[in-house]
Amino acid sequence: MNTNCESARTASTSDVPRRRRLILAIASTLAVRGLPARAQSDQLRRVAVLSGGAKSDGAGFFESFLEGLRELGYREGHNVLVDARWADYSAAQAAKLADEIAALMPAVIVANGGGIAPAYRLSPPVPVVFLISGDPVDAGFADSLARPGRNATGMSLLALDLIVKRLEILKEIHPRLRRVALLASPEHAGQRHELAASRAAAMQLGVEVSYHEARNPAELETALAAVAAEQPDGALIFSDGLMYGQRKALAAFFLKHRIPSAAGWSVFPESGHLVSYGAERRAAWRRMAYYVDRIIKGARPADLPIELPTVVEMVVNRRTAAAMNLALPPAILARADRVIDSPASL
Repeated sequence: MNTNCESARTASTSDVPRRRRLILAIASTLAVRGLPARAQSDQLRRVAVLSGGAKSDGAGFFESFLEGLRELGYREGHNVLVDARWADYSAAQAAKLADEIAALMPAVIVANGGGIAPAYRLSPPVPVVFLISGDPVDAGFADSLARPGRNATGMSLLALDLIVKRLEILKEIHPRLRRVALLASPEHAGQRHELAASRAAAMQLGVEVSYHEARNPAELETALAAVAAEQPDGALIFSDGLMYGQRKALAAFFLKHRIPSAAGWSVFPESGHLVSYGAERRAAWRRMAYYVDRIIKGARPADLPIELPTVVEMVVNRRTAAAMNLALPPAILARADRVIDSPASL
């Protein structure tokens, strides 16, 4: 009896190191399974941001993207490294930056504007999450909105159903609205869809339209001369890259000729245009974090549907209205998400 006990005690003592190793191994396995977020934090994922614009124009939107990542549990330097680069509206610079980013082997590239095409065309392909102002299918970045089918997905700000609302708002502010000039770049992906939707919306509201297109600032000057000659009651500006870049010059032109103008993004009334109604772009940038998270966790861009904006805003410039002798209806002021009273930065 005593011998057996002694043998058992001896065996037990000799097994202690091996058992400790086994217990530690089991504990480590359970810790990894039970705490996926902590395990993930040990792996630093690189997320690149390639903007076709300037940092001064996009810093606020970039911060919204970072907020979205933080809401999903990502922490800079802990489980994610965000590398943001700005092409300053240069196609050559965007291509150069895309090559530099590819060499760093990011998990995903978030791109907008002129940064989308060079990021999408990298070889071998890198997962891309885009925020595009036009139609990603027309641009060749996706097979369809429902199933992109390629290495890119994200959000399109081209919400055609909002065009009717823009014209309705313009007519509510300017009841004598009968003729509207449309201004757009034909090189913008989705322009033909937006033009068709604008004409349909105008017909629905009993408004005549004239269409003026321009591919560059020089052509835009010619187009504006034609607009000045016809003196429309209002203008509808497509939110493409050219109109965005020339928004201040456009605002000065419309103010000079007393032509109230409407556009899709708040940056237009912030620059002196009368009104905007469209996607709230900070919310759209925050949504980019959702796509990044899905891709990091193993989803393929090809399988993630492209979304349209779900958060929209109306912004009105009261000083511009006053300069054009337009009284903003109380209903417009009540519905506006923001009313600008400060001088336009023309």
